[in-house]
Amino acid sequence: MVVPLEMGWRHLLFENYPVEPRVMDAHLPDGLAPDTFDGSAWLSVVPFTNVDVRPKGLPKQLGIRLPELNLRTYVTRDGVPSVYFFSLDAQGIASVIGARVFQHLPYFYARIGLEWVDGRVQFKSRRMHPGSRPAHYEASYWPTGKPFAAPEDPFGEFLVERYRFYTEAQDGSIRYTDVDHEPWTLYPADAEITTSTLLKSHGFAEPEAEPVCYYSPGLDVVASRSNQL
Repeated sequence: MVVPLEMGWRHLLFENYPVEPRVMDAHLPDGLAPDTFDGSAWLSVVPFTNVDVRPKGLPKQLGIRLPELNLRTYVTRDGVPSVYFFSLDAQGIASVIGARVFQHLPYFYARIGLEWVDGRVQFKSRRMHPGSRPAHYEASYWPTGKPFAAPEDPFGEFLVERYRFYTEAQDGSIRYTDVDHEPWTLYPADAEITTSTLLKSHGFAEPEAEPVCYYSPGLDVVASRSNQL
């Protein structure tokens, strides 16, 4: 990143699928190893919206809103549990171009809608990025149980308590960004997924297992500059 950023992540679904570690390893760049829980690597679809996205230090009212859809997995490097992003689909054309050119992140332009209706999030995303593989996702999701602190739950902690993100830039280099935020609060969640081609667009087979889902109302985040390994 050109400068550190501040933002809020809101109304997140963590839709999680087990994957054979050897399969995940084949999709990762050299230098990153799949992290596992209960013997499986995990692939997560994460719809949400960014709010108040701005350079660090600027007031919130100058920030922008940016609905987003991520495909991510969990990796380690030098013993540090981290996240690896396969793709980040986002609504804003200018933001996507800026993220790709200046931050070296695998952002794709998409038309995205997110609404909170009668206690459920209604989310739609259709990738429109020129030259990219199509990816279409539609779902509604909602919390179903009592909130809990992610660090107090082994699987919740595995999924979300990670403070370094890796991506592969267009030139093949590996980039990383560190993030700072309070511990996550999660809820058990249900999701009605009516359309999902995101996994297929990145070469993954259709999941055989039902996803394990969690919801979070979100938190505020500070993200560092992007760095190259």
